Amino acid sequence: MAENYDLVVLGAGPGGYVAAVRAAHLGMKVAIVEKEKVGGVCLHKGCIPSKSLLRSAEVYHDLKRSTDYGIQVGDIQLDMYLVQERKQKIVTQLYKSVDQLLKKNKIDIYYGTGRILGSSIFSPRPGTISVEKVDGSESDMLTPQYVLIATGSRPRTLPGLNIDGDFIMTSDHALDLRSLPNSILIIGGGVIGIEWASLLNDFGVDVTILEYADRILPFEDEDVSKEMTRLLKKRKIKVITGAKVLPETVSIENDQVTLQAEKNQDSLTFSAQKVLVSVGRQANIEDIGLHNTSIKVEKDVIQVNEFMQTAESHIYAIGDVIGGYQLAHVASHEGILAVEHMAGLEVKPIDPLTIPRCTYSRPEIGSIGLTESEARSQGYEVKVGKFPFRGVGKSLVYGKIDGFIKIIADKKTDDLLGVHVIGPHATDLISEAGLAKVLDATAWEIAQTIHPHPTLSEAFAEAALAVDGKPIHG
Repeated sequence: MAENYDLVVLGAGPGGYVAAVRAAHLGMKVAIVEKEKVGGVCLHKGCIPSKSLLRSAEVYHDLKRSTDYGIQVGDIQLDMYLVQERKQKIVTQLYKSVDQLLKKNKIDIYYGTGRILGSSIFSPRPGTISVEKVDGSESDMLTPQYVLIATGSRPRTLPGLNIDGDFIMTSDHALDLRSLPNSILIIGGGVIGIEWASLLNDFGVDVTILEYADRILPFEDEDVSKEMTRLLKKRKIKVITGAKVLPETVSIENDQVTLQAEKNQDSLTFSAQKVLVSVGRQANIEDIGLHNTSIKVEKDVIQVNEFMQTAESHIYAIGDVIGGYQLAHVASHEGILAVEHMAGLEVKPIDPLTIPRCTYSRPEIGSIGLTESEARSQGYEVKVGKFPFRGVGKSLVYGKIDGFIKIIADKKTDDLLGVHVIGPHATDLISEAGLAKVLDATAWEIAQTIHPHPTLSEAFAEAALAVDGKPIHG
């Protein structure tokens, strides 16, 4: 016999479980179907474990230069076993918290693969969920009023490139490294590739980045991309752009991976102990019963309207499966929007220009809104304010002086078009710009906000003043 629910969520990542909790708050009877563990890729194979490793790498780097702060230390040694142990403790603690959160809100969890069934004499529209259990026992049948697809994504690879998890890895494999290679080739200079390049370099690995585009971080503001390139090269990380990797040339011999890449019609050869493939992520939309529905898929992602509804109005989809910004905080926000729309509440569609984007490398990057080139290409006459972190006292005290804050405004209306931060704690600082965007603040209003001294946030006020050419300390 089928169990009835108001909502069944496929996937318990940061989109799915947050949506489930919000639905429970709204009085819905909710179930989640999850193949592995609640928390999803973000908690177990992405955001949290990678940031734990990045933090260990940052501390290791800082300890090696502790004399800059007047502190003499003894022999500093890296213990990857302890690094991994700390990472797992954090993941386990957060996993238990999510599990308890779902129990607290009386959300039922079914472990297995959920598939959407087509219409039948028992259900006039597609949406009944069959759950193929992990243990192979008899499937459960769930009959919901609404379905929310939040099945996430997995690392993408290059056609013809064999991922063996040892010599040629994705980020899933790299997260569990117990010993470090002497050298690594990172294919892809996007956010994930840059984060891995940063942390492995801090751990002492010889890093080479091969990026197909003409610059790393191609979706960031060009000034940010240039600054990150400069700082990576300063750290002896080799950055090769405009490089098309040729999978058919890959060979493994004597514990070394060798491959070729085309650049400007020349063939270049690269070798390293390991290769990390970081070329984006692919939506998990296979084998969930989409063929039993009228749901549309284009460019390998599910198509939805501004309220996260698919072509089947009672089936919603959020997060990585719908493309766009494949970010945990976006999935969570989309999940809340979706269930509030199901409940008949008045909801406001998400404006992509209010979504903060973060890169947790050293230094960090935080950005929101349009880049300068995007603003100009859209016809805006812009004015730009830029202020370096080395110009504020807290950066000098903190010992992190690289980077800047860049603010782009509409010259005619003073509207804030974009904010781009590269430097210490950029991923925390960008929230000020996010609030400014939501409140439709101008650069002048940011400058009028009293920023405490000494703090890194003072750079925001100075960059805002610089928009009109009047920074105090510039």
